[in-house]
Amino acid sequence: MKIEGTYELKAGIETVWDMLNDPDVLASCIPGCKSLTAEGKNAYQAELSVGIGMIRGTYSGSVRITDQKRPKSYRLKIEGEGPGGFIKGDASVNLDDSGNETTTVTVSGDGEVGGVLARVGQRLIGQTSKSLMKQFFDCLGKQARTR
Repeated sequence: MKIEGTYELKAGIETVWDMLNDPDVLASCIPGCKSLTAEGKNAYQAELSVGIGMIRGTYSGSVRITDQKRPKSYRLKIEGEGPGGFIKGDASVNLDDSGNETTTVTVSGDGEVGGVLARVGQRLIGQTSKSLMKQFFDCLGKQARTR
């Protein structure tokens, strides 16, 4: 399953980079995030309450940030499981200074799902992931404007 999105934030590239690497900001903007706990450098344990269609529940997993090139890019590796199955993903996050204190963030990745989640259908999972990413970047944009 492909996951892609481009988001424009009204903040400088350094501010956006710092926000995308701040666990408190991330926890406040990730939809359904119950906890995001550091487990070493650039590694986190997360607990999320999310629903895809009729499959709802609490999912636990890990997030690792690799290949950081401040303030331009990094990679995310995500693994999680819950009552509906599992999810694994790998995504690149690229930041581009668009000028006038505006930063364009492009996310591109691949995900794999298993269990009941896989049987729900790729279309529903894709729509849900786009909606969750939009919610995340809308929240990040609001926080960026207050900085």
